[in-house]
Amino acid sequence: MKNSGILIDRDGTLCAEVGYLDRVERLRLLPGSAKAIRQAVDAGFLAAVITNQSGVARGYFPEERVLQIHASLRQRLAAAGARLHGIYHCPHHPAAGCECRKPKPGMLLRAADDLELDLGRSYMIGDCLSDLDAGLRAGARPVLVLTGHGRRERERAHPPVRPAHVAADLRDAVRWILREASPRPGATPGRQPGAAP
Repeated sequence: MKNSGILIDRDGTLCAEVGYLDRVERLRLLPGSAKAIRQAVDAGFLAAVITNQSGVARGYFPEERVLQIHASLRQRLAAAGARLHGIYHCPHHPAAGCECRKPKPGMLLRAADDLELDLGRSYMIGDCLSDLDAGLRAGARPVLVLTGHGRRERERAHPPVRPAHVAADLRDAVRWILREASPRPGATPGRQPGAAP
């Protein structure tokens, strides 16, 4: 049997939305986020971050900066007892037509392959309709959080991207998921991937 996963948008869902996050010093975890991830992993889920980072293609910061921020993110989560099994980012411009930028499902499909996820028993959590759409396209259940852009996005929601659940924040989303689903007991973390394409 494959693993169940929680696939988490970064900015506005796991971390504070600050526009283009271009420096490690601007990285701030949202309250309770680390605990939420720890609870999900303790329950048998694998956790991965799925994030669009077009600031690279726009020339706002180099891709190396994204990797530095993600290394710091892992460290901060680990200090709070939480673990990520993967981080995937798309560095491309929205006009590039790549397959990895949300709302396309490329990053989720790569995470599923790397981590041996059953996307039908996994969840995509985010604050934007593009997160939900990517989850639906990949076959995961989409959960909208009202942090970041979430409240505004909820007003724009329409049936093709209707969430399975609307949560106040990542903590609330994980609480709902843990009530809703039962990951396979003894799930293993699979192989740990590097950066996304």
